Amino acid sequence: MADEKSAKDISLAVVGGGYWGKNLVRNFHNLGALKLICDSNDIVFEKYREQYKDVETCLAFNDVIRDDSIDAVVISTPAETHYQLAREALLADKHVYVEKPLVLDENEAQSIIQIAKERNRILMVGHLLQYHPIFMKLKELALSGELGRINYIYSNRLNLGKIRREENILWSFAPHDISMILALAEDEPESVIATGGFYLHSKIADVTTTHMEFKSGMQAYVHVSWLHPFKEQKLVVVGDRKMAVFNDTKQWEDKLLLYPHRIKWEHNIPVADKAEAEKVDVPQQEPLRQECEHFLNCIATGKTPITDGNEGLRVLRVLKAGQRSMDLKGRMVKLKTGAETPGPLACQIDCFFHDSAVIDKGSEIGKGTKIWHFSHVLGGSKIGENCNIGQNVVIGPDVTIGNQCKIQNNVSVYKGVTLEDGVFCGPSMVFTNIYNPRAEIPKMDQVRNTLVKKGTTIGANATIVCGCTLGRYCFVGAGSVVNQNVSDYALVVGNPAKQIGWVCECGERLPDDLECLFCGKKYDSDLENRNLVVKSQ
Repeated sequence: MADEKSAKDISLAVVGGGYWGKNLVRNFHNLGALKLICDSNDIVFEKYREQYKDVETCLAFNDVIRDDSIDAVVISTPAETHYQLAREALLADKHVYVEKPLVLDENEAQSIIQIAKERNRILMVGHLLQYHPIFMKLKELALSGELGRINYIYSNRLNLGKIRREENILWSFAPHDISMILALAEDEPESVIATGGFYLHSKIADVTTTHMEFKSGMQAYVHVSWLHPFKEQKLVVVGDRKMAVFNDTKQWEDKLLLYPHRIKWEHNIPVADKAEAEKVDVPQQEPLRQECEHFLNCIATGKTPITDGNEGLRVLRVLKAGQRSMDLKGRMVKLKTGAETPGPLACQIDCFFHDSAVIDKGSEIGKGTKIWHFSHVLGGSKIGENCNIGQNVVIGPDVTIGNQCKIQNNVSVYKGVTLEDGVFCGPSMVFTNIYNPRAEIPKMDQVRNTLVKKGTTIGANATIVCGCTLGRYCFVGAGSVVNQNVSDYALVVGNPAKQIGWVCECGERLPDDLECLFCGKKYDSDLENRNLVVKSQ
């Protein structure tokens, strides 16, 4: 890598010091790499300042990416924040470790993978069990042929809690098991079927079962639940020579057992020939420390992580297919595999497409979305739920648009542009994606990404120059030309666009006291970051 630093000389920041982040803080501190902890909650820092007196703390992520002494960023925040944080860190030339899942969208995953490649940065996903010495030994046995041909794999990840509300059990528990199964299969599944049980909340699955079928004929099953009477974390691999059981709730010496069972045929009848279980001796080491060391070593040597961005993308594809199958009441979802990187499968349930609209294969359209006359959605693009796409709109390729967006007539949303939820694009406004285009010189390898955050309004005939980020609920006046980042809630107008005030989430301009006269919402100014924050309703 360009850094030419040894693992012991690397300085990193952990972003998110909560439930799981505290374990990353502990391990990277023990490895001598931790310089900075970043968290938006100052209360979190009280214990850290006492426990890790040699470590700095900060509240703003911008302080992390602006610090030239920080070589790498470790992200342990809610999944919906992973893409933006990872993207900003990579663009600041930091190496990035992201806790599972990598991101929530395939196009976002492909985007940060490409950025990491272009910037020559390490991008690693926290699929912890790939670094568990027991699983590493099991993987070695399976790939060496010790188990013979693998017929099927099943895993149980069951417990009573930790119950979440920001994600369902499939996204919370299953990524680890899917990651292990894909590593053992050395392939992606051809199809996925998933069903869920919804007991505590009508829209958040508490129990799921996921069935995967592979080209080799191997099948895999994942059962996860946070409504189980006892803890069980078990992976069973059934080969035609031996069967292996990785039971992570057992004592270390009993965690990996091999069963040399066989099936004999007597008089054309299969008969089970059972044998005693064999314990496998594996040196005891903490999996998380192994994972953290691996990240540092990859930075120092330039080696590709075991769980790099592409591995995270493969797991994400299975999760997305499982979620789609659940949404379709357990219907089979087919996946494409191989060298080609496919876009999401088209989903056209409860949507409206005008007869003149063109929806390319490989695009995904969310429930309730309407696409009107002469509009074209190119392959690899994802449009969320309940969007309204006007006439003569072009989207893509490989563009992500969130839920409840409204794109008016004659707008082109080019590759490199991402719209979060609730974005309004006025008639004939313009996005660009190449900063200095030439008709005679291909420059699609120079695409500059543009991020439009939640709730943004862009007025008619405005132009957004590529490479900018438009903050949450900002408002771009009609005809304006934006050539730099816009703060959250900022009102900008002119050419080039300048900030002239602040706007409320309801779209009305705020008075000097920052209390909306129309909806009553109050704001505080964040002078350091030139933003507003909601104070109260």
